[in-house]
Amino acid sequence: MSAIRDSYDVAVVGAGPAGLAAATACANAGLATVLFDEQTTAGGQIYRAITETPVQARSVLGERYWQGSTLVGALYASGAQHVAGATVWSLTRDREIGVSIAGAAHLTRARRVILCTGALERPFPIPGWTLPGVMTAGAAQVLLKSSGLIASGRTVLAGCGPLLWLVAWQYLNAGGKIEAILDTTSQENGRRALAHVLPFLFSRYFGEGLKLMRAVKRKVRVISGVTALRAMGEARLNSVHYRCGGREEETLTVDTLLLHQGVVPNVNLALAAGIEHHWDDAQLCWTPVLDDFGNSSVKDIAVAGDGAGIAGAEAAAWRGRLAAIAAARALRATVRETDEKHARRMIARWLRGRAFLDARFQPASAFRIPSGDTIVCRCEEVTAQEIIDTVARGCPGPNQMKAFLRCGMGPCQGRLCGLTVTELMAEARGVSPQQVGYYRLRPPVKPITVGELAALPKTEAAVKAVVRI
Repeated sequence: MSAIRDSYDVAVVGAGPAGLAAATACANAGLATVLFDEQTTAGGQIYRAITETPVQARSVLGERYWQGSTLVGALYASGAQHVAGATVWSLTRDREIGVSIAGAAHLTRARRVILCTGALERPFPIPGWTLPGVMTAGAAQVLLKSSGLIASGRTVLAGCGPLLWLVAWQYLNAGGKIEAILDTTSQENGRRALAHVLPFLFSRYFGEGLKLMRAVKRKVRVISGVTALRAMGEARLNSVHYRCGGREEETLTVDTLLLHQGVVPNVNLALAAGIEHHWDDAQLCWTPVLDDFGNSSVKDIAVAGDGAGIAGAEAAAWRGRLAAIAAARALRATVRETDEKHARRMIARWLRGRAFLDARFQPASAFRIPSGDTIVCRCEEVTAQEIIDTVARGCPGPNQMKAFLRCGMGPCQGRLCGLTVTELMAEARGVSPQQVGYYRLRPPVKPITVGELAALPKTEAAVKAVVRI
């Protein structure tokens, strides 16, 4: 692997659609560009393992997956330095980047930083969601893409959102069997989505989504209107209990339960860098405050892709290019005016229909805001009732709650509980999520060992030297 330099013109974090497009555009503009990514191959979550997946039948994952090959090929042709297996655990306001590679930590700087950290699955805290045999639909998709593996035995999918249906379709294409889909989409969502139906009908989401859902429904029993859900078992999952409206609870015997209720921006690194965020009432999550180029409240740090708000792979790539155009102009590289205009047209095209999807698949509060003994923080095993009791003692927000419960202080640093904690505390206090706030993130935002930190420069001269791996 080539040496990491002590500084770059542009550093891009994340090799999904936005990161691939941003790094390629910056390198093609003549800027010294590095792309850091935690995975061993480029592609992010959407195009995961695209250069080495064992799933070679194009029909299994679908043509949209294979379109990622074009982005990866363009990156390698651009001359941008791609550093794989790199965990970025720190980013300061003056753009010093802490990154761990092969068990050693390093520091570098960049004149511009573009964060393309993508999305993660929204927490789905139901009773029993920590049992062995329960996993997210996204995790199941990762296993399929990277290893060609699908769950054996009786498999049930539960939740809502486009990814749930895509994973079901891909599982069926791979020869898997799905016992049932428990659809938790709220009926009132349909009425809310009607205001956005016209743009949706003229988007690519309408035709493709309809075709995909019909294909799944021909082969799988779909149970709609699910309003309550719990996973049961002793040492591992053995059954799923669900209720539809006011009907009696029913039970499915199951070996694997795949949960999903949408994706949200992965904001931890952006928050740790001090970027201002606000609560998005449409997507029910925290999103960074950005200008129309993706520039954040911290000078010379931009955010692109789904980390800036969920919009899908194609829009993410064009957002990455737009952020690269802004970086190139700031660093006095040559940029054509037509490039910006084209990027904005394409973003508008791929955003068409998103408002309908946000409204149609907005997760119900019953599945976002748990109660009783349901575990919220998996790392520290903190329950919903413990959080509510802490609010009753006068605890106003997630950061103060850490002193009482250690909630959000585990290895995931709040990625699996943060949104739930915000909404749970907001409901208990009778205020908005914006007033409650989110965890205060500090480096390292990903777990690193003392041994890794020991590899950092220890003198001023060493800090200024070129860091090599």
